[in-house]
Amino acid sequence: MTTPVPRILDPHAIPVAGIDDHLPPVGAEHLQPLALRRRFEAPPVWTPEIPGDGRRFFEREPRAASVLVPLVMHDDGLRVLLTRRTDHLHDHAGQISFPGGRVDEGDADAIATALRETEEEIGLPRERIEVIGSMPDYTTVTSYVVTPVVALVQPGFTLALDSFEVAEAFEVPLDFLMTPANHRRHQVEIAGQQRQFLSMPWQGYFIWGATAAMLRNFYRFLSA
Repeated sequence: MTTPVPRILDPHAIPVAGIDDHLPPVGAEHLQPLALRRRFEAPPVWTPEIPGDGRRFFEREPRAASVLVPLVMHDDGLRVLLTRRTDHLHDHAGQISFPGGRVDEGDADAIATALRETEEEIGLPRERIEVIGSMPDYTTVTSYVVTPVVALVQPGFTLALDSFEVAEAFEVPLDFLMTPANHRRHQVEIAGQQRQFLSMPWQGYFIWGATAAMLRNFYRFLSA
């Protein structure tokens, strides 16, 4: 029998093992809508730094899912629209995440899943969303194989949150998230097993786990 992976119940309490301030930030010229469109049109050769969380909590069939990485185009720069999940959910309760969820039978592809789930969760109108590309799949400890779909979003929308799933939505400057000096590495031993993860704390929000890992992969994609 496989030994269960120990859960991290309080990520804030896990010690910081290092800060990646030795890595350069993504230049401002690469964080513009036109530059991002061109990057996805002609992607570089690169490898995701973090393909997944590691071993899964339990042995269940992997389930396909998709999330939207919404980059809101404000005059002062792009901001990433994130959500905080409600505390009663079965998977990833209370965590910071991208809008998204499991694939439905009627979804044509990962993009369709991301757009549908985003509209259902936060009410972001599809006509405000311009999908520019997708990132490699990311596998979570809860057995989800997640496709991150990256999109530019026109500002001026009004969100309508699904109160069952989403406690709140907020935005973080993309340049903050693409600066590794703001990336912290955590490491701890729980029940004889090593667990490690990234965090990107911002103004009281603790961005960590799969969301932080996918953002780190986005950093590698833009830096390649």
